[in-house]
Amino acid sequence: MFGYDDFMKFIQAFFVVFPVVTLIHLLGHILFAAIFGAKGIRVVIGSGKLLFSLKFLEVRRFYFWYGGCEYASLKYNNKLTKSLIFLGGSIFNVASIFIVNYLIRIDILEVSMLWYQFVYFSFYYVFFALLPMDMADGTLSDGKAMYKLWRNKNKDDSSSDCQLVDGKR
Repeated sequence: MFGYDDFMKFIQAFFVVFPVVTLIHLLGHILFAAIFGAKGIRVVIGSGKLLFSLKFLEVRRFYFWYGGCEYASLKYNNKLTKSLIFLGGSIFNVASIFIVNYLIRIDILEVSMLWYQFVYFSFYYVFFALLPMDMADGTLSDGKAMYKLWRNKNKDDSSSDCQLVDGKR
């Protein structure tokens, strides 16, 4: 039976944990892009009208739904650097899973539903990011973007949540 406690766990999962996991994923892409000299970096959390922006971060009205990142150019632009950018989000999600589990194991964090949800959504994000598939809107998952990159078929060097833009906004 779905009770009040379950409803509160749902609220926590979808309005707190999932956006944090999304942000971690996007920061992974952007960190690797920055390492390889990306210019024009922008991270967008959510969809809908703009709520606020801080330097390179935009938060949208529906902050809990979707996210993306963009960069305009790379100083080091080759298949390896682009692959690491595509993998960056999943690398950060997997690293965060290990960090949370380690902190629980050494008794810094307590075992709780919050951390269970965090690890669950992190695995979810990694699985669907690396699964080589086309999204409904025609964009590519990170895994498919990387596959097409290595097959010389990723024309715009973009995935569904990490895009190389031409610098025009």
